[in-house]
Amino acid sequence: MNKQLLVAIVAGALTLAAPAWASDHAPSKDHATHAQATTAPIPKQRSVVTHGSVLIEGKTIRYTATAGTLLLYDKHQQPVATVFYVAYDKDGVRDPAKRPLTFLYNGGPGASSDWIQIGGLGPYHIAWTPGAAMAPSPYPLVPNHESLLNDSDLVFIDAVGTGYSHVVGKGKGKMFWGVDQDVRAFAQFIRRYLNQYNRWNSPKFLYGESYGTTRSAALAEYLQDHGIELNGVVLQSSVLNYFDETPGSDNSYTFTLPTFAAIAWYHHKLANPPAKLPTLLQQARTFADGPFAQALRQGDKLPQATLDAVAQQMSQLTGLPADYIERAKLRVTPAEFRKELLLPEREHIGRYDGRYVAGDVNAIASTPAFDPSNQDISPAVTTAFHWYLQNILKWNSDRLYRDYANEPYKKWDWKHKAPNGRTLQLPDVALDLAVALRKNPYLRVLSENGYFDMATPFHATEYDLSHMLLGPKLDQHVELAYFYSGHPIYVNPKALKAMHARLDAFYASTLSADAGDATH
Repeated sequence: MNKQLLVAIVAGALTLAAPAWASDHAPSKDHATHAQATTAPIPKQRSVVTHGSVLIEGKTIRYTATAGTLLLYDKHQQPVATVFYVAYDKDGVRDPAKRPLTFLYNGGPGASSDWIQIGGLGPYHIAWTPGAAMAPSPYPLVPNHESLLNDSDLVFIDAVGTGYSHVVGKGKGKMFWGVDQDVRAFAQFIRRYLNQYNRWNSPKFLYGESYGTTRSAALAEYLQDHGIELNGVVLQSSVLNYFDETPGSDNSYTFTLPTFAAIAWYHHKLANPPAKLPTLLQQARTFADGPFAQALRQGDKLPQATLDAVAQQMSQLTGLPADYIERAKLRVTPAEFRKELLLPEREHIGRYDGRYVAGDVNAIASTPAFDPSNQDISPAVTTAFHWYLQNILKWNSDRLYRDYANEPYKKWDWKHKAPNGRTLQLPDVALDLAVALRKNPYLRVLSENGYFDMATPFHATEYDLSHMLLGPKLDQHVELAYFYSGHPIYVNPKALKAMHARLDAFYASTLSADAGDATH
């Protein structure tokens, strides 16, 4: 992950625009032709409306689905992008001000919102095969009895460059492909959506997955400073502080160790494990933050006897051989863990979800050839969502729907202007979220974490959220929930059901708190 992050940073630095030199001469015919060629057509905003119903908690919810586009504008009020969205509104609501509205998106950067929409939160979802590969087409797309639609109207948004969202007119990718650029684009979309559908006075929530949590944390503070106060923010599989992943830092090793323990427990690789996973994970947290972190800090000065003892403890918690851990100087990366844990079986495990397993042709390589937790389920999302767009939402387009776009990721500008005005070379948006919580004493945050997620390990999120320096009263506004699943929590049907119950409680408590006194 460190190497990928550095590649993204370098790639972003290399895409800075060349200066537009001034000239007293009229542009040549060739220059004018080139200018026309680089100006994308500006489509009209459009929408397609369909209707449906879904049974949630024993009650039938009838809804209106709107697949549509909204234009984004530059400072000269010229269209520069069109953003595709799918909205679900509960029918029969007399007063929209009493009906919550949630804006949802995935991450990447470069991912569309199809995963979170038909993965588990929209009115339809894929009937997942728990912890195993999905069989090829046809993929079962069924009514989602765990949809969030019982708690809130939903607006799923595709970031510019993903899905059907793209630059138009004189728009350029660099206007949108960066931490702060992305936040400004989403803020403008939200303002335009509230205006278009007269939802300004509705309770408002953000729901982001993966990099979408980075977006949400920064967006919450940005919206607050631009007149839009939120009721709640839901963070699913968070990544908030990218400094934790920089080369030379030992934080990533302490953060991933409890996740290693969870995955080893799941695959029965531990001797005498506790019957309950949370018991093991508390032991793993204590070891990771104590003896393990202290040993890492000593670097090459670590005594051999201490290395031996810590390696033995780590072996008992992670299922890895003690001699392997010693040869790694205690520093085992997620990729190495994925390869080594099931090496005797000539299998490797998934990064996004450590429950998933696949064979590997090379039994002596140090890292896996691919990620089974991605390959086993991604085709189902791509195929099912394309079918859903055409057959259920009745949206047809000549454009290719881009589930995941590499170009935004490769060209992403990782710099971020922190709330204190300092420009960070990598984002730490826990700072932004903390400021949003201080400025808005009603704001509530729910952090959802999968035990078997190595992409955004839960212990890193615990650290970042506990270091926002909120004080005991505001700290109560931040809740953490854990599920027996991976990065896309909803692919485990039991976890999806538990997540739905947790979201029900969060929305109810947040809206109840909004009606009462704020915590100052």
